[in-house]
Amino acid sequence: MENNVPSIWRAMKAKGYSRREFMYFCGVAVASAGIQASAFGQVVDTFEKKARPPVVWLHFQECTCCSESFIRSSHPIVADIIFDTLSLDYTETLMAASGFQAEKALHDTMNNNKGKYILLVEGSVPMLNGGSCCTIGGRSALDILKEAADGAAAVIAWGSCASHGCIQAAKPNPTTATPIHKIINKPVINVPGCPPIAEVMTGVVTHILLFGKIPELDSQGRPKEFYSRRVHDTCYRRPYYDAGLFVESWDDDAARKGYCLYKMGCRGPVTYNACSVTKWNGNLSYPIQSGHGCIGCSEKDFWDNGPFYQHLSTFPGFGIETTADTIGTVATVATVGGVTLHAITSNIRKRKVIQENMDESASPNRAEPPNTGIEPNNGGDAS
Repeated sequence: MENNVPSIWRAMKAKGYSRREFMYFCGVAVASAGIQASAFGQVVDTFEKKARPPVVWLHFQECTCCSESFIRSSHPIVADIIFDTLSLDYTETLMAASGFQAEKALHDTMNNNKGKYILLVEGSVPMLNGGSCCTIGGRSALDILKEAADGAAAVIAWGSCASHGCIQAAKPNPTTATPIHKIINKPVINVPGCPPIAEVMTGVVTHILLFGKIPELDSQGRPKEFYSRRVHDTCYRRPYYDAGLFVESWDDDAARKGYCLYKMGCRGPVTYNACSVTKWNGNLSYPIQSGHGCIGCSEKDFWDNGPFYQHLSTFPGFGIETTADTIGTVATVATVGGVTLHAITSNIRKRKVIQENMDESASPNRAEPPNTGIEPNNGGDAS
């Protein structure tokens, strides 16, 4: 324990959790952080001895959907992290205190835990007129952010508002909404999405708890363990894309058959997120599975990247080896003639064969071979 702050295990024990439940919690933490099962013993030892880290959760220009996503996860570790594992000392959404009491909790946490607390930021920060477009307790969001970030051990930007600016920063961006990483001079973990997946948020926090450092990030500051592959790469509709079978309108027969939604504007091929692997609604489904294409909400400037229902003419890469570090959003709208032409040619060929087979199978007048009672000759001599 540090400064009489109970360890994670002691805090859970005081709440009535059994040793068995604590061990289960450690197992879930291992899975959420995406680390090997062999590290289970290390995790148990860490949680037995490590003090609960204090947390400050700030809200600026946003709709609180990130908080809503986080606290409504079906995963049991989420509630444990909020109420038992973390010391959530300040958050306008979840704390009982208000007014001067709330502000005192904020400053006490920052002053008494300098260099130890985790700062979670939800929402963008307006820079217009010195940040006057968003104020809390008479202070601008800009001033509050800089003060809180100065003593934080780690800074996490929840959602696309904090990571990229989101709709507040969409053209013409009247408040000059700005993402967190462009304001403070220290590493920021971007966890984009509108909102991000609750289990992804949990995994990021768990990684910091276990290792005491930020996870490996890609070129856009996103944790690689969750944002290294495109939604397209693991989409269950991917085989239809490879075969060139697409939905042409929302009510056509192809839509009823579950064909690829790329022509309907799906941004899955250029969106890096874990949606098709770590699904929503208790791991039940995700937007593409419910019949709607991906809108690319975890990508920079997704509000300004063209109409949601107009597909990109081309995009590079057709395999899972393509990552966010090798292909940027700008490159995704560039022409890649040779690759695209080859893909289109292959898809047309495969589509023709598949369609011919489907038509043949569905034909009620399909001729059946005559039943002669003679077994087919497989090349041997007739007896």
